[in-house]
Amino acid sequence: MQTTHLPRLDLRRLIILLAMLSGLIILGISFYASYKVQRDSLIGSTLAANRAYASKLADGTEGFFRTAQQQLAVSAESIAARFPDINVLNAEARRLQRQTDSFNAVVITSAQGVVMSTAPDTGLLVGRKLDSPGARQALAERKPLISSPYISALGTLVVLISQPIVADDGTYLGYIGGVIYLRERNILHSMLGEHFYQDGSYLYAVDQSRRLLYHPKPKRLGTVVAENEVIDRVLLGESGSLRVVNSQGVDMLAGYAASPAAGWGIVAQRPTADTLQPLDNLMLKVVRQTAPLALLTLLCIWGLATLITRPLSQLAQRASEMDAPNSAERIQRIRSWYFEAAQLKRALQLGINLLHQRIGKLNLDAQTDPLTGLYNRRGLTLALEMLGSEGRSFAVIALDIDHFKRINDTHGHDIGDTVIRQMAGLMRTCSRDADILCRSGGEEFLMLLPNTTLDAAHLVAERLRTGVELEQIPVVGHITVSLGIAVWPLHASAIERVLKLADAALYRAKQQGRNRSEIAEPDQCSPADLKPGA
Repeated sequence: MQTTHLPRLDLRRLIILLAMLSGLIILGISFYASYKVQRDSLIGSTLAANRAYASKLADGTEGFFRTAQQQLAVSAESIAARFPDINVLNAEARRLQRQTDSFNAVVITSAQGVVMSTAPDTGLLVGRKLDSPGARQALAERKPLISSPYISALGTLVVLISQPIVADDGTYLGYIGGVIYLRERNILHSMLGEHFYQDGSYLYAVDQSRRLLYHPKPKRLGTVVAENEVIDRVLLGESGSLRVVNSQGVDMLAGYAASPAAGWGIVAQRPTADTLQPLDNLMLKVVRQTAPLALLTLLCIWGLATLITRPLSQLAQRASEMDAPNSAERIQRIRSWYFEAAQLKRALQLGINLLHQRIGKLNLDAQTDPLTGLYNRRGLTLALEMLGSEGRSFAVIALDIDHFKRINDTHGHDIGDTVIRQMAGLMRTCSRDADILCRSGGEEFLMLLPNTTLDAAHLVAERLRTGVELEQIPVVGHITVSLGIAVWPLHASAIERVLKLADAALYRAKQQGRNRSEIAEPDQCSPADLKPGA
């Protein structure tokens, strides 16, 4: 199976990464905070400007209606004394229509609503009785009125501003009305159309029925606007500003104000995207201008990180080679120019000395049994390899504590451990310094006696057996051992075979009553899996 090696993440990369991340976070926070503040300020100023402009135009619209009504009132008073003189009526209608651009047309009717004069004079309406909503309202209420938009007798969308004509004795004679054609050039275009700019800003006006009376797109005139919170508020007579998604689904910054005289609402608005576009462009320009400085800063960070981490990197490399013979000299050559690196260098130098001391101890611990201090199987293997490489003959004594399982079951494992430790002590007493003593299993032991004859090995085995039998062990009392003896290369040419022969002799001692020593037979071949019984 192929091993995938991940790239090493060292201190230099960590410092660079941390510095870059910190810089990017600070830059991002600063950039976002700056953008947010300017964005909110821009939106707020646009809302305030649109509100102010809508209020100004609403006041202008209100002033226009008052002026128009005043003009109509003067005309109504001047013609009341000579009503229904057609010449007087025609002259006054023409004067009123031509004198100002307030009205697209002027109409004068009788008390029954019959048209008596119009300007301009088309001859289409004179003598006809008007039955339009504006005419009916003017005749019914007989007071100054501004009608809601309606379709006139000529089929155009109009608004009628009317003034009653009353005789000196209070008799109602009819009305004089100024007509504004909403789909043609009119006074509203002059007042409201000047606000339309190329930046997306525009104005519109609505009446109480949510019908558009003015809009920069002529096709939308006369249409009824669906849900729109700005229109809801302005038709309640409120003035203010609001960010809203309009009926066309466009995010708008709207200012609004009401014109009470006609019940109209004036709204000045600009798409939010168009408002923020200059700011977005500015922020992109800032990013482009700061990019070279950010790159230069990154290079400085990289250089400083390399300078700072070089001693630590070298120390880390040498730390991985502390067991090398010349590791102390290589660490000494490292230039630790700041406090932390110097402290680490000093600690590594101390650590090398301790390491070499502990390596020897660890090697010993790895080869010895922690309970008895005798060699374990690893130590036994190394000893056999050494004896085999030297070609020295040696005797093997395999021994086993008789009925050790009964001791554990009767007295517990702690007492069993005491017995094993005492057994190891007796083995030391009966051996030489050059002899190799091993604990090969739970209650199984081996003695390797270099340069020892078979007879001498047998005497050692008997001395040990007798010493064990006579030893008084607390709680347990007396124990016995069984032993098997073999000599290399006397009994076999292979060391492994000699160990098996000694083990087979031990098994035979167990079979013949325990507490005895048996010598292996050179031609005897025990099964590989033969183990002494408990």
